[in-house]
Amino acid sequence: MRHGKKINHLGRKAGHRNSMLANMACSLIEHKRINTTVAKAKALKQFIEPLVTKAKTDDTHNRRIVFSYLRSKEAVTELFREVAQKVGDRPGGYTRIIKLGNRLGDNADMAMIELVDFNEIYNVAKKEAKKSSTRRGKKKAADAPATEATSTEAESNE
Repeated sequence: MRHGKKINHLGRKAGHRNSMLANMACSLIEHKRINTTVAKAKALKQFIEPLVTKAKTDDTHNRRIVFSYLRSKEAVTELFREVAQKVGDRPGGYTRIIKLGNRLGDNADMAMIELVDFNEIYNVAKKEAKKSSTRRGKKKAADAPATEATSTEAESNE
């Protein structure tokens, strides 16, 4: 039975595991996405999500709590300034894990873990998807004058 075995120990002692997760979290905050193994990515997700939630309220107590986990002033500053500002309205799920395949050397499952709000490719697609037509196939009333204005401008430029 596996009762109460929530933590993946990753084949390391507790001190080594905590240092590794802190370093990976600092790299994720700095670069917004990193490549690692799937097991480490899942452990990092559990490590960093509560820290991002703490960063949403900027006060001294939360900064000290986050600093005790990350142990890097630059990472804490960037987390509270840039990252928390972008994820302020999101209720959770700040990271995304994308599986990449197997590593050549030892065939380990690789993944890319990234901060969700910093990926412009997915965010642009969602904004464009909202500009859809109605069920009847006609355009919305708000979109119709905008398209007529652009077509008249195109004709006048020719």
